Amino acid sequence: MAKISRRELGAVLSASAVLMAQTPAPPVPGNPDEELKAAKDALAQNSLQLAKVNLPMATEPATHFRA
Repeated sequence: MAKISRRELGAVLSASAVLMAQTPAPPVPGNPDEELKAAKDALAQNSLQLAKVNLPMATEPATHFRA
């Protein structure tokens, strides 16, 4: 595992924040029906993007559940 300093981590996070700030936000629809349709469309697009990622079944979750 590569070690990263706090300064390097801060630089990476601030760079990503700058990139996200430059990305325009999607327009907000005026009425509830359009808003619902936009949310469903976004969910469908996200689902398609996630389906493209191949994840082996042997992959463990990042957390440990303890009783």
